[in-house]
Amino acid sequence: MITGNESGIIAHFSVQSNPPLFLVLDRLGPRALTSHLRTFADYLVYEIASTPVNQTSSKCIDALTDMIWKYNIITIDRLVLCLALRCREGKEAHVQFAVIQFLLTAKMDFKSRIHDFIRENTSEHWAQSNWHDVHMAFHKKYPEKFYYEGTQDLNNPIQHQYLPVYFGNVCLRFLPVFDLTIHRLLEVANMQKSLEIILDQIGGLYKFHDHPITYLYNTLFYYEKRLADKPNIKRKLVSAIIGAFNDIRPENWCLSDDYLQYLRRPQEESVWAPEPEYYIKLIARLRNTILGELPPPYPSADWRFNEFPNAAAHTLHSICVELMALPVSAQTVGEALIDVSLKPSSSLPPQKDMMSWYNAVGLILTALPESYWTVLNDWILKAITSPMLEAPAPHHNPFKALNVSLSHLQHAEHQCSTVLELCHGVWHHAGIGQLSHLPQFVKEKLKPKIKHENQFIFLCHLVGPFLQRFHMERTRCLLELTVELYEILLNVDKASEHLFHMDAICDYLYHIKYMFVGDGVKSDAEKVICKLRPALKLRLRFMSHLNIDETSVVTSTPNTPSSKML
Repeated sequence: MITGNESGIIAHFSVQSNPPLFLVLDRLGPRALTSHLRTFADYLVYEIASTPVNQTSSKCIDALTDMIWKYNIITIDRLVLCLALRCREGKEAHVQFAVIQFLLTAKMDFKSRIHDFIRENTSEHWAQSNWHDVHMAFHKKYPEKFYYEGTQDLNNPIQHQYLPVYFGNVCLRFLPVFDLTIHRLLEVANMQKSLEIILDQIGGLYKFHDHPITYLYNTLFYYEKRLADKPNIKRKLVSAIIGAFNDIRPENWCLSDDYLQYLRRPQEESVWAPEPEYYIKLIARLRNTILGELPPPYPSADWRFNEFPNAAAHTLHSICVELMALPVSAQTVGEALIDVSLKPSSSLPPQKDMMSWYNAVGLILTALPESYWTVLNDWILKAITSPMLEAPAPHHNPFKALNVSLSHLQHAEHQCSTVLELCHGVWHHAGIGQLSHLPQFVKEKLKPKIKHENQFIFLCHLVGPFLQRFHMERTRCLLELTVELYEILLNVDKASEHLFHMDAICDYLYHIKYMFVGDGVKSDAEKVICKLRPALKLRLRFMSHLNIDETSVVTSTPNTPSSKML
């Protein structure tokens, strides 16, 4: 039995009848050792966390470093992965990340490998004629051994043989572990300083990341709420990852000039509230890239080997990274993107080309987290409660006012038509998960506000283009939305003395029934139709089993012309 003290362990393995440590590891095998690595990580963290500071911590860390770099018993990427994926409980969470920080930054074993590899190589290895020679020289300087050669008896003539490494190395293998470690550090409170130190010391490794912008985009998107009040961390992430490409790509290959100036400021002066012109430049950059009016982001952008398939996708993700990394709230960014698109400005394209602008805004908003694009709902509420819809002038024709193409030709744009056009531009790019909020928004926000016929017609214009998509992708939402339309019509019927566009409204409801829902909402529709005025009952009698005799038909209706709407 092995004694608990160090001298007893040495004495045990010094006896000739007991196998040396190398034979123990050799018999255990790499697979079994790897399977026990998580147990070893748990023991290491527990041992350091349960002992007073500086008594055994430094000894454990030194022994751990020797096991990695001197004896090649464990690899740094596997060990850091096990430490990062441990459960985060109390003091142990900070201990495990302190061990990770020490392994990555305090000792020169790993840092020297990273710095030499970054200095001698480029991420565009296909353009480097002597890449293989440089890489082989790196392996000669820092040979990688995947066996316990440090514990072998060097007098033994039988040495372990392994194949040479031609492409990968410990630096490249560590990149996916580095990605995960950063995410775990973001999840732990009070670890901002450790994250900044690690990024400062070895952040240049992101020069070899295959998808740096995508990684930044996913990180800022997923941790948007957690990073909302931590602008310095967002700034450090963007600066370290994008800055790793400074020596091989142009300065503005990803970020705008305004944001680069923000990164150059001292941390004490990191407060920045962008002007409207800043957002106009970003939207114009995406629009012009889609239209082919801008050159590629950098001369060597070969889309066959690039992170993105084309320049538009590259620009879109770059803009989203920049917007999510701004030191302002998500609501402020969303309001600014919509505000600069709806207010007249000499920087905007002509009205006949505004749809391409709204298309760019829609791509940006729908690629951002929900807190950015839900600001659009506030603009819809403003439009639907505007005097033109809530209290229109006599003989006002809402179909003419909401005809976007006609308003452009007549230069008669107003808030309702521009909001309608912008909503269509945004929602056409939205995923079905983003559109699924529409029935709830109509029920909770719009339904209590709609009391006039013109407001109801605006709502029909708003949701009409997306009925087919709901029918194909989310039928439940279509049924819920249809029921809400009937109930809103009942509210309008009760609040209005006259309805001037009953034919168009009924045509719209019949279109929904025969093209999409069928009898899916028949019972709900019948409950509403029975409560409508006789003229509407007559027009909607084919929706239910109501007979003409059961309706007190009012044959005379106001002689105001109405337009058909499909």
